[in-house]
Parts: sequence; C-alpha cells; structure tokens
Amino acid sequence: MNFPTHIVGAAGYVEDKCGNLLLVKTHHRGYDTAGGQIEIGENLEEGVLREIFEESGITASVRCLVGVYSNVGQHLFYDGVTNVPTKVMFDFLCDYIDGQPTVSNETNEVIWVPKNEVMKFVTTPVLKYRFEKVLNFTGKIHYASYITKPEFKVLTDRYI
Repeated sequence: MNFPTHIVGAAGYVEDKCGNLLLVKTHHRGYDTAGGQIEIGENLEEGVLREIFEESGITASVRCLVGVYSNVGQHLFYDGVTNVPTKVMFDFLCDYIDGQPTVSNETNEVIWVPKNEVMKFVTTPVLKYRFEKVLNFTGKIHYASYITKPEFKVLTDRYI
C-alpha cells in the first residue's frame, strides 16, 4: 500500500483590533502570511498557531476557516534536486492576542499592514489569489485547485 504524498499546511491571516493584517517577509516568497506544514501529532489549529508564533512572535487565536486549496503541481524544491509533493492548505482568519512582531530564521521582516494596503505588498500570484479570498471573505469557505509552476494557473474555483 502506498501512503498519500500530500503535504498538509495551514496559513493564519492574523488581524489586530485596528483591522490590520500581519505580514511576514519570507526568504523565497516575499511578503506572505505566517504558516507552514502541520507536524505529526498536531491538529490544523495547533499547527497554524505554532507557525504564526514561530515566524512572527505573535500569539493568536483561530476565528474561522476561510479556504481550502490543493496545489496539484509538482516541482523541484529550492535546492533544485528534491521533488516537492502536492499540497493541501487550509487558510484561517485569526485574531491577535499578544506579542510584538519579531523576525525568525524563516522571516526577515514582520509588519502590520492596513487591509486596504496589503495587496501593495503581496507580489506572488498564488499568494495574491489567496489574499484576495481572505480580504473578500463573506462567510463562505472557498475551495480551489491550482498549479504554481511553471506559472500559476487555477484549475477549479468554487465555494464549499
């Protein structure tokens, strides 16, 4: 029996009490939201809150699920050798609890940005696509499948 090869990840779009969103600048993707792979023994919410704290120094709480995404494309990792498995990602709206923006070994900048300014910072096509869904969230969970390489292409797009 072959076990699934998907990476499971979660991203947390943290909003403060003034309506700003937390952005982290990563080494490979530019400005993004905090998030990453769920580790063995973690549930999705524990994983996303851990990733937010590790990448930004911010403690948050999960408000709600916003989107589920399947990156079905396969490509090489940044090392140019390792194949990256397909991914399933869960996007959560989160609320700021405590902490000061602090960089990590994965980030070189952590900032609060007014929601109406966020899209000026995000440049990667897939991230722009997901941020737009978060910024326009009406309570319906968004689902999409896509590939990111050689160029970003949406394959399916709907609400679930």
